[in-house]
Amino acid sequence: MSRVKRGTTTKRRHKRILKQTKGYWGQRSNILKRAKETLRRALAYAYVGRKLKKRDMRKLFITRINGALTDFGVSYSVFINQLKKKDIQLNRKMLSQISIFEPTVFAKIVEMAK
Repeated sequence: MSRVKRGTTTKRRHKRILKQTKGYWGQRSNILKRAKETLRRALAYAYVGRKLKKRDMRKLFITRINGALTDFGVSYSVFINQLKKKDIQLNRKMLSQISIFEPTVFAKIVEMAK
């Protein structure tokens, strides 16, 4: 059986990890063992961060809608409930955009929901 040398494969894998950790502080960027554990943690935080970003944006949309509804004397929860009952299907992102850029259209939506 012939001998298989695998140095190139290992080197390619190591280079890929070290390339991803470029710019990290100290040994975290150039020692493979430290780089791997740092990269694993960084990718985990990035995944969680993407989920938190969605959560934060939804909170922002709700706050904007609630702020726009104070002019009409309607609470946010009642407004959303009325939209569901009237089968008006607008998501919170669109409602917040409309409330900022098209206040007249938002006023009509509030009237339709009442």
